[in-house]
Amino acid sequence: MSDCFIDQPTTDAIPIVAVTADDLERWLATQPERTSNWVGTSGYQGKAGSFLCIPNDDGRIACVLAGVDGSEPTWALGDGPSKLPAGVYRLPADWDAGRCEKAAIGWGLGAYRYTRYKAANGELPRLSLAGLERPQRVRDVVEAVALTRDLINTPAEDLMPEQLAHSARALAEAHGAEFFELVGDELLSTNFPCLHAVGRASLHAPRLLDLRWGDPAHPRVTLVGKGVCFDSGGLDLKPSNAMRSMKKDMGGAAHVLGLARLIMGAGLPLRLRVLIGAAENAVSGNAFRPGDVLRSRKGLTIEVENTDAEGRLAICDALTEAVSEQPALLMDFTTLTGAARVAVGTEIAAFFSNDDTLAADLARHAGIDDDPVWRLPLHDGYRHELDSQIADLLNCGTSSYAGAITAALFLKEFVPATTPWLHFDMMAWNLRARPGRPKGAEAMGVRAAFALLEARFGTGAASAGRR
Repeated sequence: MSDCFIDQPTTDAIPIVAVTADDLERWLATQPERTSNWVGTSGYQGKAGSFLCIPNDDGRIACVLAGVDGSEPTWALGDGPSKLPAGVYRLPADWDAGRCEKAAIGWGLGAYRYTRYKAANGELPRLSLAGLERPQRVRDVVEAVALTRDLINTPAEDLMPEQLAHSARALAEAHGAEFFELVGDELLSTNFPCLHAVGRASLHAPRLLDLRWGDPAHPRVTLVGKGVCFDSGGLDLKPSNAMRSMKKDMGGAAHVLGLARLIMGAGLPLRLRVLIGAAENAVSGNAFRPGDVLRSRKGLTIEVENTDAEGRLAICDALTEAVSEQPALLMDFTTLTGAARVAVGTEIAAFFSNDDTLAADLARHAGIDDDPVWRLPLHDGYRHELDSQIADLLNCGTSSYAGAITAALFLKEFVPATTPWLHFDMMAWNLRARPGRPKGAEAMGVRAAFALLEARFGTGAASAGRR
């Protein structure tokens, strides 16, 4: 999405003037009569998210009025790329550096188009980043979110485990990281049996993707992503309306790759590891069945209550591998449960944590960066829902209640209490278009998670400019 920005100063960039509905009249009082007449004739009222081009004597654009309301500064100009004509624009002169950076990020995210199968119409307007303290940071955030969105938007026909591995390898090569993968029956010989069970029925072999970057002497941060490239539900087959959107069930993998892109691009002083359980949950003669008992990498036995609760099986072995290195921080990203959507809706990323300070820090950064998350409880009182008569635990509860919590409790079985842990359960999809957030694939919690990592593991100077 770099084509929506220009770095070089330009004297003919069109100024954006931010106004609220309340101060529009005060601004007009300082303008020539023709400007007041133009605004009045246009019926412009400064509503948040609205834009009005003001012409000069030559009929060209003298400036643009942008309606703002002061909330969520990241999205103040997010509709600019879709509502303004082609040209080069500059940020409001009376905004401070932090607000300008956020608005520039929102502009870039609003310029996102998925063009693999359908060309975008027209030339995008561009925003000048001249004068920003961290223009490359703006580009990095926008590119990382675009990577996440692109992967989720891609249909399963063109994004199965092997293509997901190709994307992870390309990201590793671009940043000098190491990349490894275990494919098919290699998962059995190296003891990743649950991931193998989830993906064994597909023509596309399941894979464990493993990216490593950074100085081994630095603090270890491990990201685990659910990479179920299509989820039919397995033998507990989903109805067609629920299956329609299941190309996005690898959204967790897309999120950890986008977050890794940000971490490596910023050069954070940490030892990063990314583990992705990539599989297709398909139906064939060798599909895993309800009632089967799987033995996990940790050694825990798992009775399959429902084959459509496959995401937690796809990553539980990866979590066991992750904690074997005793990371300073472990995060997993998943599109795990519909119950989380019922709890917090589709526009907030639900998360769980075994560390109150860590959870509070994440929530604080989410508020700063307009990247909403909400903590749900790891309520041990519901652990009995996972009790099995013949195995150590069920892969899901039998009740229709608290599904997001019981899923998190299942994963908690593979994470020791001594490992600081964040578990995200998010939609990864916009059901409606909003400023900076077009309908379709979405990165949820990635910017907040990166801000948390930067604050905890950055050099301090890298965090300058955050307001």
